[in-house]
Amino acid sequence: MRGRHIFFATCAPGIEPVLHAEAKALRLAKLERQVGGVRFEGTMEDAWRANLWLRTAVRVLLRLERFEALDENALYERVKAFDWAGFVGPEGTFVVDAQTRDSELNHSRYIEQRVKDAVADRFRERTGVRPSVDRTDPDLRIHVHIFRNRATLSVDTSGDSLHKRGWRRHQGRAPLAETLAAAIVRFSRWDGRAPLVDPFCGSGTILVEAALIAANSAPGLFRQQFGFERWPGHEPAAFARAKDAARALERVPGKLQIVGSDVDPARIEEARENVAAAGLEGRIELQEADARDFAPRPGWNAWIVTNPPYGERVGAVARLVPVYQRFGERVRTGCGGYHLALLSGEETLARALGIAPDERVALVNGALECELLLAAVP
Repeated sequence: MRGRHIFFATCAPGIEPVLHAEAKALRLAKLERQVGGVRFEGTMEDAWRANLWLRTAVRVLLRLERFEALDENALYERVKAFDWAGFVGPEGTFVVDAQTRDSELNHSRYIEQRVKDAVADRFRERTGVRPSVDRTDPDLRIHVHIFRNRATLSVDTSGDSLHKRGWRRHQGRAPLAETLAAAIVRFSRWDGRAPLVDPFCGSGTILVEAALIAANSAPGLFRQQFGFERWPGHEPAAFARAKDAARALERVPGKLQIVGSDVDPARIEEARENVAAAGLEGRIELQEADARDFAPRPGWNAWIVTNPPYGERVGAVARLVPVYQRFGERVRTGCGGYHLALLSGEETLARALGIAPDERVALVNGALECELLLAAVP
C-alpha cells in the first residue's frame, strides 16, 4: 500500500500521555492525542515501526473511510462499495468488531453482521467466492466505530493485541498486561540506569518490560506475525529490513540492576521462564522473598515499581492489609531517596501503606479501575 494514510494507535484508559510520548519519540507525523489513543499520519512503513516500537499501544488501526451512517442501508452500501481486494482475498478470512455510541444504529452485533454481509456480498458478486468469518485467527480484522451517526471504517494492522508480545510463557495468578506494565515503568519516570526493584514480581512482567526499555529493544520483535503481514501486497523483504534496523538499535546496559522477588516460589519459577524466553537471563535477578521483610541494598537509590495483590483479584482485602502495612513501614523507614510506583486496586490497601503519594494516575487493569501511586520517599 503506497501513499500516506491516517492511523490510530489505541491504548487502555489513562495511558494516552505515555503513548503520545512514545509516538513523538518515533517521529510519527501529525500526532494528535485523543481519548483512547493517538492519531498519526504516515506510510505503511510508519505503521510497521509503530507496531514494532510502541510499548503501550494495543492496536494500530488504518483508517479507510469516514461517512454518515444514519441507517443500516447507508452503512451496508458504503462498506460494499469499498475495494477490499488490497486487504483480503476471496478465499481469505475476516472478522468485524463494532462499537457504537449516541447513534441511530445502536446495536454493535447487528452492525457487525451488516458489515460482514457487505464485504461478503461484494466478493461474491465479483468473484463468485466470498471470504469466510474466522473469529479466532482471521486474515483481516475490520473495525467500525460509530459516534453520533458518523462511522469510521478501519482495518487493524496489528492482528492480535500488541500486549501479546510473544515472550510470555506463564501468565501467573493475576497477570498484568505487558502494555500496562510498560506504561507503569514509563509513568514512574525511571531513568533506565538506576536499580529497579519489584518486591511483588509475580511472573515478572514489570521486570521484563523494564529490561526491554533499558535495552532499547523493540517489543514487537518477539511477535511471530502482525496483521498486515497477511494482506495481499505485503512486502516481506522490506519488512525484514525494518526489523533488522530495529535490532540494530538494541543496546546492552552496562551495570544495570533489575531485581524481582516474590513470596511464592512457584511465581519465581514462572518469572525465570519468562525472563529466559525474553532473552534476558543474566540481566534480571530473581529471588524468593517476602515483601514484608523488604530492605534496601546498601548504596542504592532505586525505583520500586510494583503491582502488589489486591482483594478483587486474589483474595480478601482484610487479609492483605497487614502485608501493605508492613511493606509500607519497610519502605518509609529504610528507603529514603527511593522512588515508588505502586499500582493499587483498592483504596483501603493504598491507605495501609502509610505513604502519601505525590501523584495519582487513574488506570485500568483488565476490568478493574486502579490508581498508580507515585511518590518520592523522603
